[in-house]
Amino acid sequence: RTQFPASTESQTQQKAPEFPILEKQNWLIHLHYIRKDYEACKAIIKEQLQETQGLCEYAIYVQALIFRLEGNIQESLELFQTCAVLSPQSADNLKQVARSLFLLGKHKAAIEVYNEAAKLNQKDWEISHNLGVCYIYLKQFNKAQDQLHNALNLNRHDLTYIMLGKIHLLEGDLDKAIEIYKKAVEFSPENTELLTTLGLLYLQLGIYQKAFEHLGNALTYDPTNYKAILAAGSMMQTHGDFDVALTKYRVVACAVPESPPLWNNIGMCFFGKKKYVAAISCLKRANYLAPFDWKILYNLGLVHLTMQQYASAFHFLSAAINFQPKMGELYMLLAVALTNLEDIENAKRAYAEAVHLDKCNPLVNLNYAVLLYNQGEKKNALAQYQEMEKKVNLLKDNSSVEFDSEMVEMAQKLGAALQVGEALVWTKPVKDPKSKHRTTSTSKPASFQQPLGSNQALGQAMSSAAAYRTLPSGAGGTSQFTKPPSLPLEPEPAMESSPTETSEQIREK
Repeated sequence: RTQFPASTESQTQQKAPEFPILEKQNWLIHLHYIRKDYEACKAIIKEQLQETQGLCEYAIYVQALIFRLEGNIQESLELFQTCAVLSPQSADNLKQVARSLFLLGKHKAAIEVYNEAAKLNQKDWEISHNLGVCYIYLKQFNKAQDQLHNALNLNRHDLTYIMLGKIHLLEGDLDKAIEIYKKAVEFSPENTELLTTLGLLYLQLGIYQKAFEHLGNALTYDPTNYKAILAAGSMMQTHGDFDVALTKYRVVACAVPESPPLWNNIGMCFFGKKKYVAAISCLKRANYLAPFDWKILYNLGLVHLTMQQYASAFHFLSAAINFQPKMGELYMLLAVALTNLEDIENAKRAYAEAVHLDKCNPLVNLNYAVLLYNQGEKKNALAQYQEMEKKVNLLKDNSSVEFDSEMVEMAQKLGAALQVGEALVWTKPVKDPKSKHRTTSTSKPASFQQPLGSNQALGQAMSSAAAYRTLPSGAGGTSQFTKPPSLPLEPEPAMESSPTETSEQIREK
């Protein structure tokens, strides 16, 4: 009997080497990982894998996570696949394999792996959410909506609402997108991203009261919110409150000093205050930060036209047309610059293209008619004038439109001149063709430059704040002639945040 403890102890000493504990260092690996001490973590992992002959699943799992954080996606994929072999019934391992495939751009392969993971765990909202994101990249929006709705049924998350809203935006359905974001705000009323996006949608639809309400709520929870401040400043700019808008932009400039939309809007505030040199300086900075943004180039062209620097205006407007070749008003402004540069033939070509592209802005036809009349082409001028009248009547029937007084006055004078055949009362008698060309060019810019420089139209015409993508309208006080694009809503410095950026927030388990 007295020998029992000795024999038990000897048995314990003999069995210990036979059954090594594969996970004995897991706690230490986890500790270094959450502290982001990755070098120490990798050293312990290496030691652990040597002791266990590469069979420690947790060590391999964490090693794969570190590889992914370091950008070695392919290596992380291979390690996660090893984890899936060691533990084939683990849904988490399959989710990480699919996640790595997703980051490699292999969306179809990721969907297959996510479906395998769903068989192991049918009530995991994250699997359904990620499947929805993958289907978005494949542009299979119906399947994406089904998966995202399934994720919401399992567990409601802000991120799922955001992705579902983006699907409707990609499809151009603003009303459904607003409904989704309204539900999201009801679920998470303090989420500033949701509040800001909903405010931007209302802003794009011209529902300023609700837009201001949601943007104000976003600023209540986060007074330094870049998106909300930029959008609120855009609204103030739209209504001519340039000083207040500049005060708002000053706050944003401290947080995001290299934002192209910010400097674009600051420049147009100075333009509204008739400080043209300051406007050009700010717009040049915006152009340096975003050389391919057509709005900034458009604004630079407009400011240079106002300053009668027509060659520079032609340069910037031509660049804008290269990026936005389907916008008629760009061709109209280009024609104005060409007219002042005394290149009448190319000005006519630019006007013809503007008329072809823009089917609802009467200002294009009015300016074209003035040019044709001053060149003695009364028949063609009359045709453009009649086309302008059709567009004006259509706008009056569809909405309560108030046209700019200067535009109306010029249209009345041109109409009288075309009918009676008298000389235009606002042009002086010309002695030579050169002075006649100058008369044409000075009368034409007056028809658009002054309205676009007015307080009413500035925000609509030139503001790009918070991705407020309303296309420029032709005259002050008029309604928008062209339907605004519905895609971009995120006013990030890199412009719209895509589903990629949002999907990066998916939790890693």
